[in-house]
Amino acid sequence: MSDTDSFIEEVTEEVRRDRLFGLMRRYGWIAVLAVLLLVGGTAYREYTKAAETAKAQAFGDAILTALENDEASERVSALDQIDAPTAEGAAVLDMLIAAEEALDGNGTAASERLNAAATDGELPEIYRQIASFKALTRPESTLSADERRVAFEAMASPGAPLRLLAEEQLALLDIAAGDTEAALTRLNGLLVDSELTAGLRRRASQLIVALGGEIEAS
Repeated sequence: MSDTDSFIEEVTEEVRRDRLFGLMRRYGWIAVLAVLLLVGGTAYREYTKAAETAKAQAFGDAILTALENDEASERVSALDQIDAPTAEGAAVLDMLIAAEEALDGNGTAASERLNAAATDGELPEIYRQIASFKALTRPESTLSADERRVAFEAMASPGAPLRLLAEEQLALLDIAAGDTEAALTRLNGLLVDSELTAGLRRRASQLIVALGGEIEAS
């Protein structure tokens, strides 16, 4: 390469460098801002996550403290003073209060509280179904056996989260209606379900024996 070519190459390199520095001076703040936003966003997410964790822990601690009271009425009063951090937390709290209200002999209030949660459109479906299931199994329920059967059949649809528990309740309704064969068929069907829990297996087996039936599942 001649001296002229080398000189031209050096000048060209200098021009490129000057242009690059010029662009950095002109637009470098954008890169700095992007970095600051990225770092700030990460810090904010971590702060938010920590704050949510702290709220959840405080909520759980408050519930445990309230449940340490000796009398059901005192537990109801203490639980009722807790502020839930989320709608889901409020639903769980309502179910706990309903359970304590029932223990305190106020089943009507418990049933009303559960029904309110079951019809709360802002709650995820699983919370509404649990509240509805609990309300349906309360002795204070004003629904007829046929109405409860319709509700439990809806919960027992394939893929539903409370399917097996709803099937158990349907078997109990069959027994109450005097249809022992239908109850035995339903209970034996539960025993071969792959999602069956140990507790439900025990209850279903005991019911089959009590009804004078035979356990068909191995």
